[in-house]
Amino acid sequence: MTESRGLFLNFEGIDGCGKSTQKSLLAERLRTEGHQVLETEEPGGTPIGRQIRAVLLDSANQEMSATAELLLYFACRAQNVEQWIAPALDQGRIVLTDRFTDSTFAYQAYGRGLGEEVVAGLDRIACRGVSPDLTFLFDIDLETSMKRAKARSRFDRMDSQAIEFYERVREGYRTLATRAPERFCVIDGRATVLEISEEVWRAAEGRLKWVK
Repeated sequence: MTESRGLFLNFEGIDGCGKSTQKSLLAERLRTEGHQVLETEEPGGTPIGRQIRAVLLDSANQEMSATAELLLYFACRAQNVEQWIAPALDQGRIVLTDRFTDSTFAYQAYGRGLGEEVVAGLDRIACRGVSPDLTFLFDIDLETSMKRAKARSRFDRMDSQAIEFYERVREGYRTLATRAPERFCVIDGRATVLEISEEVWRAAEGRLKWVK
């Protein structure tokens, strides 16, 4: 991270972990404190990214291959980095993203079995060295995840995956966090929204001094 760069925070976890809620709460608090904040998501973010997201999550696209899925995620991410994330960081802003490459390692490298090497190679092409300074991983058990997913009104292609797939994804996340403890802040996603938000704020507050 160069001295002119802002701060890049990533929110990760399996479905139903509460990451989207916590991203929004942190963004609101940061703005109250006077910080300039960009919120984005993966897949999605940019207008082009939202079109790619529609293809990725369409429940009609069950025949999509694991490789095609992987490439679409990185196409979306490349646009997000180029159009929104990198310029915001260069301007010294705080960027909050709902998922980034850690999701691809968890879901495609581990969940789909495509391996870490191919994901790392595509990350170098699509993200050009842009990576989170701090990653919040909200860890929940699969029973809680499935219960929360069923409570949602929407149902997309990823919701139809077998439980064994999500077991591999969760284990993948844990592996990533163990390898990079200086970047990951692992939080019990079963705690209350308020308890989690306070833990998120304490971790983020320690990095705010990086913002120039």
